[in-house]
Amino acid sequence: MRYLPPALAIGVAAVVSALILSYTYLNRYAHQDTIEVIGLGSKDFKSDLIVWRASFSRKAPTIKEAYALLDEDRALVMAFLQEQAVKKEEFVFSPIAISKDFVYSYDDRGRQYSTFNGYVLSQTLTIESKRVDAVEDIMRNITGLIQRGLEVVSYEPEYYYTKLSELKIQMIAEATKDARLRAEKIAQEAGASLGKLKGARMGVFQITAQNSNEDYSWGGAFNTSSKMKTASITMRLTFEVD
Repeated sequence: MRYLPPALAIGVAAVVSALILSYTYLNRYAHQDTIEVIGLGSKDFKSDLIVWRASFSRKAPTIKEAYALLDEDRALVMAFLQEQAVKKEEFVFSPIAISKDFVYSYDDRGRQYSTFNGYVLSQTLTIESKRVDAVEDIMRNITGLIQRGLEVVSYEPEYYYTKLSELKIQMIAEATKDARLRAEKIAQEAGASLGKLKGARMGVFQITAQNSNEDYSWGGAFNTSSKMKTASITMRLTFEVD
């Protein structure tokens, strides 16, 4: 065997190694062309759970006096709930919050000072019910309490859906079916046939108000202000192409 200079020998070895690696790569991946598609699943639905809050407060020179006034207001609220046929298990009163009220003034030298003006006691009523329409009627009838002299603050209701897990499963199936149909169409147009599924990734689950231009979020939007909602999800599928 003729002697090869070291530099030449290294070059020959590199070429042979490259040929071997190329041959291995081609044989391994020759039939692994893939296509990636995104499918969408969406569904409109009506919320089946409502949470509504209203608060009321009283101020008096002493805690005892303020509590007595607040107790009278709570009795008015309880009577109102009975009139509206609210069930006991549907509502709860929060613990009483106590704060001090001060009046701020300035003296002749422009220095600020405060004067104690009494205790403020407040409480929040929370109604949580699956009787969504009935609670909405109660919210509208809250003016009845105001007419009785109760200073009440009504907050915007929150709407939820208790069967979200089942809905999500249905939408994943819909998004997966949609993605497969897209992949089959693309493969058909390209003169190929769709192979086996290589991978699947679920996108972000979104809940937005129905028929709105509400923005989607990378972390997933979760609308609670609308009774009528739209849920959507995407599925990213990767298929082999034969």
